[in-house]
Amino acid sequence: MKKLNVANYLLENKIKPSYQRKRIYEYLLEHRNHPNVNVIYDALIDEIPSLSKTTIYNTLKLFVQKNIVEEITIEGNEIRYDLYNPNSHGHFRCDICKNIYDIDLDEEKKDEIADLKGFKVQKAYYHFKGVCKECLEKQKKKT
Repeated sequence: MKKLNVANYLLENKIKPSYQRKRIYEYLLEHRNHPNVNVIYDALIDEIPSLSKTTIYNTLKLFVQKNIVEEITIEGNEIRYDLYNPNSHGHFRCDICKNIYDIDLDEEKKDEIADLKGFKVQKAYYHFKGVCKECLEKQKKKT
């Protein structure tokens, strides 16, 4: 989605496309880094001096309500944000660099979990933790 289409996309989702809302959504489009509110604030405050963290929280809450953004909680109470993705995917958080990566998942595999037999799964969340490829490579080079 190009920047020029963001206003139309927000309107299609019944969201008034204020400048702040457009820029927050554009940030999520341009930076697939699963940011928290502080990361978005730090990235946009120089461009939008009147921006507040409350505006970002409220905007993200609206985006979540309209199903164009998802909240991700991988560890503790830190909430990260991701563009809504209807495809089944999980998230991997690196213990070293703290980056969060999207992980493609096979949606059919959920039917193979014995404890879910007889249940109707409507949404599944998968979170993995460990060390990412880049950090593993850095560790190998040090040894």
